Parts: sequence; structure tokens; C-alpha cells
Amino acid sequence: MCPNPVLASMNHAQRVRFLYKAILQLHRALPPELAELGNKYVREEFRKHKNAKPEFIRSFMVEWSRYATELAEQVKDLPRMTSGKDKDKPLNIGKALDEADLNRFSEAQMKQLFELAKEIHDPSNHSSETEGKRDPTSI
Repeated sequence: MCPNPVLASMNHAQRVRFLYKAILQLHRALPPELAELGNKYVREEFRKHKNAKPEFIRSFMVEWSRYATELAEQVKDLPRMTSGKDKDKPLNIGKALDEADLNRFSEAQMKQLFELAKEIHDPSNHSSETEGKRDPTSI
């Protein structure tokens, strides 16, 4: 049973859209380059979700909800950190993956993680000109 009565009254498509928009809203608190990368990744994953097999839907929603919850916790202190005396402190965004996490990943997920890491560490892979023309709320 869903603890939130508003979410409980929504159908699956409405819950997916609600989660998607909540994540994009959270990304607005990130530095622009992280927000752009995050929005691109979320857009791709939610688009793929439309054709997901039923046995994957629950874990998809659980993991993305967990991501949203963790990110909300991390970004709540960002406005203070990005201005004033703390502006030069490194941002504490994200979460390290331990060996147990990595062992649960499929081969496709490991490949995707590798591609994401390449994109993060190689700025020439970013295409902000084409990304900026898309509506980030359209999935």
C-alpha cells in the first residue's frame, strides 16, 4: 500500500510522470553540467520504461524513487554550499557504489555505467546545443 494517499489514487502512468517531473525538479538544484547530464539520462531511462516488461516495472519505480529521495536529501544544503564562505567546498552529490552494488548489475547495466562514466569524464561527449533544444519534461 502506498503511504501517500495522493500517489495511491494515481494510476501507474500518473505515478511515473509524477516521479519523472520530481526528479527533473531536483536536478534544477544541481550545477548546470550535472543537471544536463542527469536530465539526459533520466529522459532516456523513462523513455525505455514505456516498453519495459511487467516484471521490471516495480524495481524501476523503486530504484528511481530511491534516487529521488537520496538526491532530495543531498541537494537540500546546496544553496548554502554554492554561495558565501562554503562556495569552494566540493559538492557532496552522489553515492559511491560498493562491490555488492556492482555485483548485482547485469552486463548491460555495467556497460551503461561505463558509458555514463566516460561521458562525465570526457566533456567533448557533451552536446549541450542539441540537448538544450529538447523539452526536458517530454518523455
